[in-house]
Amino acid sequence: MSVIERTSLWRLGIQPNTRRKQKATAILLAVSTLLQISVMASCSAQDALAGGPKRGGIIRYGHFQEPPCLFGGWVQQWYLQRQYSDNLVARREDGTIVPWLATSWTISDDRKVYTFEIKANVKFTDGTPLDAQAVAENINGWLGNDPDRRNPTAAPYLEDSFESATTIAPLTLQITLKTPFQPLLNVLAQSSQGILSPTALKRGLAVNCNSPVGSGPFIVEKWNRGQNVVFRRNPDYNSAPSHAKHQGPAYVDGINWRFLADQTVRYGSLLTGESDVVYDIPAVAWKDANSRFAVLRHITGGTPLRLALYTARPPFDDVRVRQAFGYAADRRAAVELSFLGALPFEANGALSQSSPEYVSGLGQSYGYDVGKANQLLDQAGWTEHNKDGIRLKNGKPLVVRISYSSAFLKPDGEQALQVIQQQAKAAGFDVRLQPTNQADFFAGKNLGPNDYEVVLLYWVAPGAEIFRISWKPDQNGQRNRYNPSRYQDEALWNVIQAAEQEFNDAGRIALYQQAERNIVEKAAVLGFTVLDVTLATSPKLKDVWLDRGSVGEPVFYDAHFVDVK
Repeated sequence: MSVIERTSLWRLGIQPNTRRKQKATAILLAVSTLLQISVMASCSAQDALAGGPKRGGIIRYGHFQEPPCLFGGWVQQWYLQRQYSDNLVARREDGTIVPWLATSWTISDDRKVYTFEIKANVKFTDGTPLDAQAVAENINGWLGNDPDRRNPTAAPYLEDSFESATTIAPLTLQITLKTPFQPLLNVLAQSSQGILSPTALKRGLAVNCNSPVGSGPFIVEKWNRGQNVVFRRNPDYNSAPSHAKHQGPAYVDGINWRFLADQTVRYGSLLTGESDVVYDIPAVAWKDANSRFAVLRHITGGTPLRLALYTARPPFDDVRVRQAFGYAADRRAAVELSFLGALPFEANGALSQSSPEYVSGLGQSYGYDVGKANQLLDQAGWTEHNKDGIRLKNGKPLVVRISYSSAFLKPDGEQALQVIQQQAKAAGFDVRLQPTNQADFFAGKNLGPNDYEVVLLYWVAPGAEIFRISWKPDQNGQRNRYNPSRYQDEALWNVIQAAEQEFNDAGRIALYQQAERNIVEKAAVLGFTVLDVTLATSPKLKDVWLDRGSVGEPVFYDAHFVDVK
């Protein structure tokens, strides 16, 4: 625990609602700032004397997918945003929320008002002060009506409970909620909620998409579409999260963030020395990478990569048919065969195994059992067969179209779908695969209400708070577009809302697990694989780590070369 953490107002229980307490707050913040400067200076001096991390060098990083924008609601954008923006709070690997831009915070007795003290003397890289007003403008924009400011990740979590973000002092921010929402701090720790310069945001979405401005350790210098993003070091950086390995500017001079879509080429660039670190180790190279390089792996929270079954029309409006599809193919064997054992199978389609609320017993759901699949289909009235062995009901064949895209499925995964396609035929399913390129998929191709029976998707989050996004029912004529299963159960929704307002950890986990069991038992989704983030790093590059806000983004702030001249 750092000196600053021990002196935080939150740990001292100080409430900023009287003059005396405001004076105490100011004194403590001043002391914290002086201590931080002293610690940073001391650490720098010790590094120099002890031959600590050397400064300099450009990290050559090979990434997989190129996003349509450098910030926003898709995971691949979060990886980039983590490099140039800071968050109010951070999340450790054990789930603990720790200070970042917010040095401390308090929560009112009714759980509706969060008061944050903002770190002093922080600026965005365009010179705009990062104060409480700047943070308030970001948050109000996320949940407002301006499409240039609205945050497609924050809004689904917070729009029902959020009331306002206001400034009550230059460095004091207050977030007021209509109803308690316990996962708020988890949401604020996600890289997609990084704080951006309000001055830069006024330039409009088109400009900010290409050159966003944050306060982070790196600055977006140039995006060469189709090739790379060039980051350079922020020489004035002074706002690292409390659990970072050092404070002050990054050690390296910058990052050459290259997009190398072909996994063989990407991994090969590390073998030849053209890259210092690469993302998403191919299954065929998993053992080799672990023998040659430093390998980092994080299994993301939220949902795994799952098969979402369209429950609002036949054939999957019948739970028996959904369950039969789960039993009809050996999904575990298909995944293990395709990924050569490098990527674990996940039978629990409701929640990732790294989420705190995960029910391990559900990881065995819907094991391969063709006999049970046939029994359920007979019970559901699919008793006839055509000449190809495909089941019929009222003359209509049992067709299941699976829509998927490389935006969500690793290259090795297509083989697993082909195995499922062949095996499910033995139970009478006519499975048809609908691969869709990234651009068309994001434009909605093969995703309309009559375009698929199954879609392969994920949504990352720290934990079960993802249920709000995936399972919120349509309300007041507004369709929940984040629920591709179209499974809508008011009883399930009531349990989810109760969990969100429960601040007792044991009580909240029990409620979320109740919801999790409902989702799995009703087969609204079927598990496929975990969603992991893997990096292979050259031995000459040290102290790269993975963020635990939810995605596991690579963090290059502490990274340094051992042979830099």
